[in-house]
Amino acid sequence: MSPAKIKTLDIRPVIARGEEPFKKIREVIATLADGEELVLVTPFLPSPAIERLQADGFSARPERRPDGSWRTQFSRL
Repeated sequence: MSPAKIKTLDIRPVIARGEEPFKKIREVIATLADGEELVLVTPFLPSPAIERLQADGFSARPERRPDGSWRTQFSRL
């Protein structure tokens, strides 16, 4: 099995502008091909996104980074 291809989405600038980030997350999720994963970079643990995407059949592996941001990897179950 080949390693997964990863798309990274840093939504910190979106949040800093005061915009709702989930629309952008959904747009990227919709473009994932079979075997691709999404890495989401956020300023806080993205609990709402984790819950919504788990309900849509994704697993989530959140990890706090040394700079205080979060890196959450989503893959299809």
